[in-house]
Amino acid sequence: MAAPTPYVLFPGTAREALTFYGEVFGCPVQLHTFSEFHRSDGPEDAIAHGYLKAGPVQLFGADAAGEEPSIRVEGMMMALLGTAPPATLREWFSKLAEGGQVVDALQARPWGDSDGQVIDRYGIHWLIGFEGGDNA
Repeated sequence: MAAPTPYVLFPGTAREALTFYGEVFGCPVQLHTFSEFHRSDGPEDAIAHGYLKAGPVQLFGADAAGEEPSIRVEGMMMALLGTAPPATLREWFSKLAEGGQVVDALQARPWGDSDGQVIDRYGIHWLIGFEGGDNA
């Protein structure tokens, strides 16, 4: 059985956001427009469905249409804990922080592991961490 995959409705920024995530996580992005899906409830070039292909992070997204609400995240984080080597996780943290907000710097914790939190420029809250301190 597959794990749950987040599906984010963006406020007209799906192309930009998914392309950004593809660059952060080093994977191709598949995008399909409203026109391709024969949808008339938004601009023809809006994204009706997009996703990261064969990357280390699973993520779907689209542009919100009509009265659909777009992303607003409170009380939830996307956790990337131990999902890649520490150097890769540090790089992801830095890239996600560009144009976003560091909530809690990526740092060694008293219990010996490292983690931090960032809200990226599209409003997604990420928790990134790994076992071991700063030298891991």
